[in-house]
Amino acid sequence: MDGDSLEGAAPDGTMSRRCIVSGASAPAARMVRFVVGPDALIVPDVDNRLPGRGLWLSADRDMVETAASKRLFAKAARSNVTVPANLADLVADLLRRRCLNHLGLARRAGLVTTGGEKVRAQIATGHVAVLLEAADGSPQERRKFTALAPQAPVVDAFTSSELSAALGRDNVIHVALAEGRLTRTILDDAARYGGLKRPPVI
Repeated sequence: MDGDSLEGAAPDGTMSRRCIVSGASAPAARMVRFVVGPDALIVPDVDNRLPGRGLWLSADRDMVETAASKRLFAKAARSNVTVPANLADLVADLLRRRCLNHLGLARRAGLVTTGGEKVRAQIATGHVAVLLEAADGSPQERRKFTALAPQAPVVDAFTSSELSAALGRDNVIHVALAEGRLTRTILDDAARYGGLKRPPVI
């Protein structure tokens, strides 16, 4: 990430970056990085690995759309750039895939518990760091599970079919994640995805 400007670091070493739209600083893990590609195209770098100077945005759909419409990418890059159409949708899809891929890795690492009774039992052990609840699951059932683990953050950005495909299971509604690096990554990615996904049509 050569050329990125480090705004500061927390005592735990967490990097902070500044949004080119709002000017607000936040942990890099909760923001979205962009770079200018060789063809002057703005490229989302949700893995924070591409070479070049990073242009950072808060993980918010309005911020991405504002940066695109007001030519703030060009201003921050100090050069003419091309912004892909529907950039916010592109970023949201990349984050969705990244989060679900990491969820599959977490299953293979032994951090995942699925199924109503097994999740209840895992909650009873006190070793649940994050709960995932299917977006299309029963609101009543969701409230029951979240009440059992009030200290655990809840991610409800994914449908049952998305969770099932990521975990290689059928009809996944409730998921518990144990503490671990992958769990923290999933929580950060889910927060970013939640800010970028298109609002449901009512």
